[in-house]
Order: sequence, then C-alpha cells, then structure tokens
Amino acid sequence: MNKVRWGIIGAGRIAHSFARDMQYAENAELVAVGARNGDSAAEFARQYAIEKSFTGYQALMLCEDVDAVYIATPHNFHCAQTIDALNAGKAVLCEKPLVISAVECTEVTALSRDKGVYLVEGMWTWFLPAIQQAKQWVDEGRIGRVRHIKADFGYPIPFSNSGREYDIRLAGGCLLDMGIYPIAIAQYFLGREPDELSVHSHLAPNGVEDDVVIVADYGRDAIATLATSFRCKLQNWAYIIGEEGYIAIPDFWRADRCSLYQLDECIDSFSDGRKGLGFEYEISAVSADILAGKKQSDVVTPEVSMAFQRVMERVKSQFSQR
Repeated sequence: MNKVRWGIIGAGRIAHSFARDMQYAENAELVAVGARNGDSAAEFARQYAIEKSFTGYQALMLCEDVDAVYIATPHNFHCAQTIDALNAGKAVLCEKPLVISAVECTEVTALSRDKGVYLVEGMWTWFLPAIQQAKQWVDEGRIGRVRHIKADFGYPIPFSNSGREYDIRLAGGCLLDMGIYPIAIAQYFLGREPDELSVHSHLAPNGVEDDVVIVADYGRDAIATLATSFRCKLQNWAYIIGEEGYIAIPDFWRADRCSLYQLDECIDSFSDGRKGLGFEYEISAVSADILAGKKQSDVVTPEVSMAFQRVMERVKSQFSQR
C-alpha cells in the first residue's frame, strides 16, 4: 500500500478544507465520504471526484476500500463515531477536540490500544511547519527561557439557539470550538499542564460560554494569558516570550509563518510556502504513521489529548464562579 485510502465522516465546512488539501499529500487519497444526508454526501463526492458516497456513516466504516477515516462531525458525536471506526478496524484521525471529556478520552484511547488500531486527535496546528520552526528556535535557546505565552482565538458568531456553535446538545461553546487552540499552543511550548488557573467567562443567553479569558500559571516563572470568543474577533496571534527575545506567530492556529525578535528587531523569520490551507501537513504525517504501522502519533500523543481534556475541564469548572 503506497497511499492511505481515506474516508471522511461528515460533509461540513472542516471536511471541505480537509478534502481540498488531500491533493497535496502524496501518500494519501480520498476514496469515500459519508454524511447524514445522502444528497450532501453525493454532492461532496462529485465536488472532489470521490468514488464512493454513503448515506450515514456505518457503511463507510465497513467499506473494505477505506483504510482510515477522518471524523469531521460536531464534537458530541466524536466519541461514539471513533469507537465505531476503531471497532471496524479503521485508523482514525478525529477532528479536535477528540472528545468532550476526560472520561471519553480514556475510553477511546484504551480501545485504540486494546484493538491495536491507530488513533490521533486532529490538532493540525501541531503539524504546521511554522509552529515546529518556532519550537526549534525555543529549543535552541534563541529566546532564552520562556516566561510568557500570549495566545487568543476568536471570531464573532452571533447568538442563535439553532446554531451549532451555541447548541448545548452539540457540545457548543467557544472553549471546545476555538479555545482548545490557545490551550494547545501553551501545552506545545511549555510541555506541561498549568499548576493554577484563573478564568473569566461570559455566558450566552442559553448558558453556553461565548467569551473566556484564562490566566494559567505553569510554575517555574512561566505564565500564559489565553482567550477565546464568539463575541468579537480577537487578534488570533501567539507570542512566545523569553528572557532574551520573543516569537510572533500570526493566526497561529493555521500558521504559515513566524518571526523571531530580539527587543524590537526581527532577526529571523520563516514561511512555509504551502500550496493548500495547511491540512496537508497533518494528512501527510498521519498517513506516514499508518503506512509505517504505527498505532499512535508521536506528535499528538494520547497523553497530549488527555492533557487538553483535563485543562478544559478545569476551565469549565470555573465558569459558574464568575
């Protein structure tokens, strides 16, 4: 097998982004799509020249021509669909967040281990060359010891009881939808969970959080200020700040470049020159893992996914206290 044959579960916005970037991954091909609505699946397949389309998801998971599935459905479906795919013997790349609780994370990672089937959370940011370059600069000591991380991610999404982002039944709220990215970038550069958290949140009329600010104390004199919002567009940059300089990463969640500063002078920069939106790096890396017979990613490990869930649960536990 020279290429991993992928099937997509879901035909929404993120599935389109994944499908568009598949063409730039030399070790992967898209062969099937499944959606709740058969017409939507058929139209998706037509748009991307996909051979097979399915009404529903089970038939895709049982399809012998599919080696791996990308789960691109709302958050609350991730756990059950990941379990179904693993039980069907399909490698799984599940869009972030992998699941919606630490309990679910334990369940799916244990099943992956027991079945010997590959599973990884789709934290695509961690696979981006610009993010990895920034980490290399940090590891080389080019900004000295990291003291601060600043990161935020927010876009205005008007409140609607019928919108996915605000739907309690679909695990709505800005924390799982966007806030996981600032949490993940702090985890990536500091390599550990915060010792203490202070959270300020604002709730939409139905009680779903639509604005969250986190001050995370990581000990060892490192602190992170993180934010996410449905109420307004935030800057959406990340700053990794050390004793001797800092790294600026525009639109860090989909970063295509980064710059290294000493005081006010830019002394180094990087741009990836990508062809697609950036999903191709995740697709290529995960496909390489599957072709090599790996059972988990070395980039986004099960322990990393569990750390995301633990931190988000700690954040959510403070929503009612403010």
